Amino acid sequence: MAYDFDLFVIGAGSGGVRAARFAASFGARVAVAESRYLGGTCVNVGCVPKKLLVYAAHFQESFAQARGFGWTADDVSFDWPTLIANKNREILRLNEIYRSLLLTSGVKLLEGHARLVDAHTLEVNGQQFTAANILIATGGWPQVPDIPGKELAITSNEAFFLAALPRRVLVVGGGYIAVEFASIFNGLGAQTTLMYRGDLFLRGFDGSVRNHLRDELQISGLDLQFKRDISQIARQADGTLAVTLNDGSLLETDCVFYATGRRPMLDQIGLDNVPIALDDNGYIKVGADYRSSVPSIFAIGDVIGNAIAEGTASARARLQLTPVALAEGMAVARILFQPESFRPLDYSLIPTAVFSLPNISTVGLTEEQARSAGHKLRIFESRFLPLKLTLTDLRHKTLMKMIVDADSDKVLGCHMVGPDAGEIMQGIAVAIKAGATKAVFDETIGIHPTAAEEFVTLRTPVGA
Repeated sequence: MAYDFDLFVIGAGSGGVRAARFAASFGARVAVAESRYLGGTCVNVGCVPKKLLVYAAHFQESFAQARGFGWTADDVSFDWPTLIANKNREILRLNEIYRSLLLTSGVKLLEGHARLVDAHTLEVNGQQFTAANILIATGGWPQVPDIPGKELAITSNEAFFLAALPRRVLVVGGGYIAVEFASIFNGLGAQTTLMYRGDLFLRGFDGSVRNHLRDELQISGLDLQFKRDISQIARQADGTLAVTLNDGSLLETDCVFYATGRRPMLDQIGLDNVPIALDDNGYIKVGADYRSSVPSIFAIGDVIGNAIAEGTASARARLQLTPVALAEGMAVARILFQPESFRPLDYSLIPTAVFSLPNISTVGLTEEQARSAGHKLRIFESRFLPLKLTLTDLRHKTLMKMIVDADSDKVLGCHMVGPDAGEIMQGIAVAIKAGATKAVFDETIGIHPTAAEEFVTLRTPVGA
């Protein structure tokens, strides 16, 4: 059968655009349908605008530091509408870049909602198209627990477009997004509470990292409340919100921000017309080649969750991150149109950062994971006051930690909490991916004076 396209991509986010562009460069006829915004969550309501807001929030501390270096930074003020307007202008610029990337690659862009008709047919804006292969890359969507008053809460989608900065904010959740937005609101001057139903946020991160960040956030004035949750939200006569907690106590705030999880965005794309298997959490099940239970339909990114199919190069869970979706999009393009260049993705050493204030970055195993895997360990850890703060009254400490296999001397993981953690960890990730031993780190000359040199000057184990 002759098809209109060799590949039809549903979703013009990071993964979908990468798959489409690479497939087109391999000579395939490609179309992409997008009904919301070019660039997906990351560009529009995710990592890019969030990082811009993190930069904005950091200025409060920068002004405080400036006095120690002889600068007078009194009478400073912050204007939320200016920040949001400038952010919006930058996002529009990026939207157009994504449009240009697709069009100059020879990809046909269809701006409308795509719906599966069958395993090879889609409908967009009332017109039907056929494709030999279909890729679902529609991403995720934030969700709020089903409690009375849930409609009064906001998520990350709405936070980027608030007309004004709330005076008081209650952030609910314990993952990346929760700690990042709590840092943002707190840094911009809002009275901020971070509430999490568990014992401590960032489950799955190294214990030293979690505890260190808790202490640093408290020093920054963030109100942390653990083992608590919301049972109800109500609007009061003065417009503020009355929040009833699970212990019966009340809390007043101006904004409730939920960051308690995301779901796969598969609404109304015609899954009822094709027998695509989903897992218990509603994510699309895929094999090692990202193929769904329908052979002509593939899926990547946030719609496939964290599980990894048998046959992949790693037994570790995948991460729902933009660079992961990019790699998966490239992988699908190669599987379909240049199979000789395809290599299975290794999910075991994915570096990541949490842009809280201070930043977190990590690569490889945590101490807890390494012990669980049976490794005999040497643990190296350093906590120090960064040089930049020595002339100030601020006493925020940086944490660096290295997990080493005692038998092979191989570095299993590195973790950092402190300024520019993500920038530093990217290079560390290359070394660990290449199989560097602790001896290699020890023999590497540091760049002085920098925080990064601490990773090559860790000498005395603090634990085994």
